[in-house]
Amino acid sequence: MAKDTKERILEAALEMFSQNGYAGTNVRELSASLGLVKSGVYKHYESKEAIWNALLDQMIAYYADHFGSADHLPTVPDSLEALTRLTMRMVNVTVHDEKIVMTRKVLTLEQFRDPRARELATKHFLTGLTDMFTRIFTGMMEKGLLRENDPAMLAFAYTAPISALIHLCDREPEKTDEAMAQIEAFSRHFIKVYGEDGHE
Repeated sequence: MAKDTKERILEAALEMFSQNGYAGTNVRELSASLGLVKSGVYKHYESKEAIWNALLDQMIAYYADHFGSADHLPTVPDSLEALTRLTMRMVNVTVHDEKIVMTRKVLTLEQFRDPRARELATKHFLTGLTDMFTRIFTGMMEKGLLRENDPAMLAFAYTAPISALIHLCDREPEKTDEAMAQIEAFSRHFIKVYGEDGHE
C-alpha cells in the first residue's frame, strides 16, 4: 500500500508540475488532490525537492522503457520501410503517451531552473535521440541499407526536424495529425536521399 501511495504522489506531482511548474506547485495542494494531509505526503517524501528528484528518476526509467535510449536500443531495421515504421512507432508513443507528454512539458518549464532538468531536456530533446539514431544508422550501413556516411551527422539531420514537429504537437495539439503526416513524409524523403538503391 505504501508503494501505491508513493506512486500516486508522483503521478499527481507530474500532472501539477507539468501545468504549474515547480514553483507553482505546493505540497498542500498536492496532498489535497490525493485526499491526504501534508504529513501523509511527508511520510513518503521528506520535501518537495525529494518528490521532484524521485519524479526525475522515474521519468528517466519510463522514457527508456517506452521510447528507447542509446542503452535501450530498438532493433536495427532490416529494410528502409522498417525505418519509417520504427520512426512512426516512436513518434506515436512520444506524442500520445500522456506521461511522456507531461514529462516533456515539465522539462521544458524547468530546464532553466534545475540543472538535472536541463540535463534531461538536452538528452531527451537532442543528444539522446542523436545518439540512438547514430547507432541505428551505423547498423543500417553495416546491413547495406544506407549509403556510407557519417552516422552521427545523419542522425542529427534526421532527428532535428522530427523533434521540432513533436514540440509543435505539444504547443498546438490540433496540428498533431498534420505533424505526424509531415514526419512520415520526411522519413520517406530521407530514405530516398540516403537509402541504398534496391533496398525498399
